Order: sequence, then C-alpha cells, then structure tokens
Amino acid sequence: MRYSCCDEPRRIAVEAHATLNGIDYLEVLDLDAPPGIPRQRTLLVHCLKPVAALDERNVVILGGERIRDVRVEWAAVAAAVTVPPATAAEQTLLTALPDADRVLAVRTESAGDFSTYTLRLQRSATDPQPPLSFDPQLAEVEFSFKVECPTDFDCKPPSTCADPVYPSPDIDYLAKDYSSFRRLMLDRLAQVVPDWSARTPADLGVTLVEMLAYAGDQLSYFQDAVATEAYLGTARRRTSLRRHAVLVDYLVHEGSNARTWVQLALAPGVPSAVIALDGLQFLTRVPPLPGRISDDPSSRDYRDAFAASPAVFEPMDPDGRLALDGTSAVTLHAELHEIDFYAWGQQRCCVPAGATRATLSGHLVNLAEGDVLIFEEVKGPLTGEPADADPMHRHAVRLTFVHHTTLDSGTPEPLVDPLPASQPQITEIEWDVVDALPFPLCISSRTDEEHGHAFLDGVSVARGNVILADHGRTVDAEPLDDVPVARLRLPVPAGADRCDPPAREWLPVRYR
Repeated sequence: MRYSCCDEPRRIAVEAHATLNGIDYLEVLDLDAPPGIPRQRTLLVHCLKPVAALDERNVVILGGERIRDVRVEWAAVAAAVTVPPATAAEQTLLTALPDADRVLAVRTESAGDFSTYTLRLQRSATDPQPPLSFDPQLAEVEFSFKVECPTDFDCKPPSTCADPVYPSPDIDYLAKDYSSFRRLMLDRLAQVVPDWSARTPADLGVTLVEMLAYAGDQLSYFQDAVATEAYLGTARRRTSLRRHAVLVDYLVHEGSNARTWVQLALAPGVPSAVIALDGLQFLTRVPPLPGRISDDPSSRDYRDAFAASPAVFEPMDPDGRLALDGTSAVTLHAELHEIDFYAWGQQRCCVPAGATRATLSGHLVNLAEGDVLIFEEVKGPLTGEPADADPMHRHAVRLTFVHHTTLDSGTPEPLVDPLPASQPQITEIEWDVVDALPFPLCISSRTDEEHGHAFLDGVSVARGNVILADHGRTVDAEPLDDVPVARLRLPVPAGADRCDPPAREWLPVRYR
C-alpha cells in the first residue's frame, strides 16, 4: 500500500540501507528520443542502487482508461543492454547514460493514453511480490506516457488528504422569503467584506444579492408547495404514497429493518473466547445503567432498560439470518479489538479516499478473508485528544485478501518490513471496491502550534470482532388475538348470469 504522505523519509532510509534497493523516479523518452527510437515506448526506471539482473518477466504495467494492458516487449539494465532486443542506436544511448547500472530500460509494445499508469516490479510472471532486493514501498511508481504532450487544460493536482476545516458561518435557516434572504446575504457580506458598504440598487453587488434572493424565494416556494404531494403522479415522499395507496385499500410494505455493525470486546486479560449469539441483544445506551446488564427479565436493570424504550438490535449469523437456532456462535480475539495501521516508517500520512488496500501492524493470524473491519478515527489530528476525533470518520469494510505469511524460507514465516533493524511484523489487507474509503483516513499527523507541533501516531485504528445486528426485538410466547370472522363478500361481477350467479367470495379481513 502506497500512502499519500507529506514527509517521505523512506527513500533516504532505503538509499542508506546496505542491500535494499528501490525506484527513485521514471523517465519517458518522448521529444528527446534520438532517431530510430520510438517515442513514448521507452521507459527509463532510475533506481537508488545498481540493479540486479531483471527482464520483462519482472515488469508489469497497470492502469489506463482507453488503452489498457500495455505489454512489456523487453526490459534490461541500461549498462548491459544488448542488440537485439535493443537496436544499435538504443544500445549507444542507454550505455552512455550516467549511472547506467542503476537504470532499468523498459520497451513497451504500445504507448498508453493520457491517464496515469503504474509500473510495478515483481519477482516473476507468477509471483506478484516485489523482488527480494527491492523495498516493498519503492517497488512501483506512477507515471504518464503523455507527460510531454501539450494540453489545453490546466488541471489542479488531486489532493488525497482532507482539506482544512473552517468554521461554518452563522446562517439563519428560518429565512424563507425574498426579504429575509436578501437581509441574510447582506449581513453575511458585511462580515466577510467590511469595506463594501454600497446598498444602492444600481450597485452590481446589490444586484447579484437581489437576484440570488429572488431565486431562493422561488426555490422556497416550491419546497413548501404541498400540492406536489397531493397527487399520486407527482408525490415524492413515501408517506404521501402510502396515504394514497390506503385510499384504494392497498397496503404499502414498510421495507426491511435497519442493520448496523457491532464490535464485541473481551474483558481485559482474556485472549480469546467463543460467544453464543442466540438470545444476545444490543440496546442503545440508557443512562445511568451500566454498559452490560443481565438478560433476566426479572432483574431490575432489565426492567429499567426496557422501560426507557431503547432501540433493540439482535445479532445475525454469517449467512445473514437472525441467530435464533441456538447454534450460532462467534470467536473473539483480543488482538483484533484495536489494530494500528503500519505507515512503513513515514509520517503525516493518510489512507486516501477510494483506497482498497492498507497495512496493519502485527502478525494477525486470526484475521481472514470475509472478516469485517471498522476503520475509526480515535484522536483529533491537530490536538491528539480523543474528544476531538471526528465521529463521522468511521467506515466498515469486508476483507477480500489477507496476507500475513511469506514462504521465502520454504516454511511459513510472519510478513515483516525488511528495512528497520527490528523488522516489525505486518499484515497486508485488501477490500472490495464497493467498500472503498469515502473520505481520507488520517493515521499520523503533526499537531497544531497550540499543542507543540508534535508528531502524532495512532490517529486512526482498525477494529475487528465485528458482527452484523438487525433492528428489532424477538418476543417469545406473545399472545395474539384470533383472526376476526369475515363479514363482507365480494360483489357479483358485472355481466354475470342473474339466473345462475357465481358463488360470492368472502372479503379477506385485514389482520395485523
């Protein structure tokens, strides 16, 4: 996983390492390509140290929109390139490069489009892991085939980290007509532009304010127009549709229950436990009752809790059914309660919006594909205080790939970061694109001036031991009234034989 970081000391650390290598940058031969060398098809991958013997089987190019699956024709170290596959002109150019032993020359079968591509180094055509001598974080690089092509667009580079949060203006949301909208905007402009004091109708600023106030008045009128909900063909609210349906004796279904993700925590000192789900209920908090109460209906806490009419949720088994058969259970592990992200020694990092991969700290052998993790911000990025964490920065993902073991030595060993001397153990995870992060998730930051500009780790964590819960309370032995006897019959169909009419059917009774 390549994080988007403001500070990247990883490259300096890899360059100072005795054996680890990594990609420094990539160069596309285009306008400066000598005659005989095709433009935009020769890539020069500059590395931090001399490159070992790599060929086209060790290089893969990903990405593209109109042109995908760009294939590599040949690849070789620039200092040792031969004829063929390169031409004589290419051999002269490549061998004369400064530090040619650190440059990997790659020839592609075609040039790509204007989108961003990723060049990745791998061990072989069947093993996507980085080569043994390359750092996992510097084994791939993003580039564009059209970097030297002229364009009429001046695109702002995308920002993967969250924008600074500014205080919201004090807005009177009771403004609903032209005069109140006009007054509201003029008051706001007096605060943000205090030097502008013109209030004559001929002033351009006043003209724009009055035009916007008129548009707001029209939108407010349409917003409050109840006539829209008075007809089945124009109604937009589900409540209105249900009321229209009742007029013709049609009952609109209320839909499915709400569902939520619930994390189960073990008591301190308990490494793991198997929890039966049958009969387990989750209630919204009822102060001042404790977080866990007895399930005995005769207990005082039980009676006080349900007297407050809390929302009740019941767990579901992995197949998506309510756990009511007495056989459903879940195994909890203490190591999955709170998991730190691993930033590969880098600082001020965030998992960008749209990400589907991340790296976790530790050898998490109890984490498997299909498990659900909840990413949660637990500290304020600018203060480090838990009370300043954004409660909206929570997101649940279902894992599609978990990598925590490597077979480099012939036997399964924990996956580690090879750069630090301690070689910390890590776990690589991936999730589906439908669960891609909708916001940048900060994992490390620097506090503001008031809090000393200190580096802050553990801003966000991943939480395991998560199960799905369904809204609703199961009631056993509930007394139900008998279905009333039918009293009305369906009318005789029009055009029926009056001498031999068909048997009249009883009208079904509505019973809920």
